[in-house]
Amino acid sequence: MPIVRVTMIEGYGDEVRQRLALRLTDTVRGTIAAPADGVTVAIEEVKPSNYMRGGRSRTPGAAVPDPVEVVRGFLAAMEARDLERAEAHLADGFEMMFPGGRRFETLSEMIAWGQTRYRRVTKTFAGFDTGFSDGCAVVHCHGTLSGEWLDGARFEDVRFIDRFEVVDGQLARQSVWNDLGERKREGPQVTA
Repeated sequence: MPIVRVTMIEGYGDEVRQRLALRLTDTVRGTIAAPADGVTVAIEEVKPSNYMRGGRSRTPGAAVPDPVEVVRGFLAAMEARDLERAEAHLADGFEMMFPGGRRFETLSEMIAWGQTRYRRVTKTFAGFDTGFSDGCAVVHCHGTLSGEWLDGARFEDVRFIDRFEVVDGQLARQSVWNDLGERKREGPQVTA
């Protein structure tokens, strides 16, 4: 079974080292047929004074936040309509693509569009999946939407998938897929 050994400059917290070990385990399992309990990851740390590259001692780089937590923080701020907190999660040039090819560059544009469709909407998450490519974390979250149409009728159990690109701990792009349009065409789904 595979053994992955990593040498790092000391200074990272337990959460960062555990996240790294889990991702390395997933990478091995996504590349070769190995059971989770057959993959060993050993992280060794060295003092900055015992590490040199290019003839110079180095200090550890900053840890990036967990991309799932970045997405959760953004979505929680959006649901609370705390736009200042939500915007703090956004990279320069952030863009959103919604069903029907609706593209937005600002949160206020997206909210104004949403206000023509429903009074409120909330998300119930079924899961999060993360992949990595060339310095970008891609986070998919999926679950169901519930809320209230403009006429006051409630809706629930509407499927959604959001895809986020997270770069350097900030959201660069969001793509949204959901069945709200189909549900709306079916007419109000009043629930007790």
